[in-house]
Amino acid sequence: MKRFLILASALLIASCGQETSDKIALSSGVNETCHSRGELDWGGPIELINQDGETMTEADFKGKHSLVFFGFTKCADACPVIMQTIMYSLEGLPDDVEKPRTILISFDPETDTPEQLKSYVENDFYPDDMVGLTGSPEAIQEAATEFMAKFVRLDDKDSEMGYTFSHTIQIYLMDENWEMETFFLPTENPRDISKCMLDFLPKTS
Repeated sequence: MKRFLILASALLIASCGQETSDKIALSSGVNETCHSRGELDWGGPIELINQDGETMTEADFKGKHSLVFFGFTKCADACPVIMQTIMYSLEGLPDDVEKPRTILISFDPETDTPEQLKSYVENDFYPDDMVGLTGSPEAIQEAATEFMAKFVRLDDKDSEMGYTFSHTIQIYLMDENWEMETFFLPTENPRDISKCMLDFLPKTS
């Protein structure tokens, strides 16, 4: 288990700048099953600010499953792939299953203000109940530590911000008690992700 944890931390990282596609293709846990990934027990308490400027903790997300990922709104490559995978996976769920909400926790409080997050999550193609979270650098780091999410800020003269991030790309499925059921990679087939989620999601009726 410890060996898998180290491997996951080392490989599940993608740059949102150049040469991203090669890094996204890296995948650990290929032989891990949908259920056994939950044994890693990632996830924990958070206290962050949502797109409406409201302070939110993990307690606000209890009562419903959530798909959580870390990224930033100006991410040019990795995050769009993550969102595409999430959207196709949600579309693959049957109508009688309660779909999880989607949560983006931003690594970039400098650019991702609540106003910027609001514009991002209100994209017509994204889920209606999508939530964007930001906060102080310390609060973001604490949340990332709970989820074993890694990120590194890098100078990038080609970026409109002058910087970018390399970061882990896991998509965490949190249950109604904010405990991790499993995680996915954006390189996985959305149909397989949908099938896995069906083992955990409640019926709507």
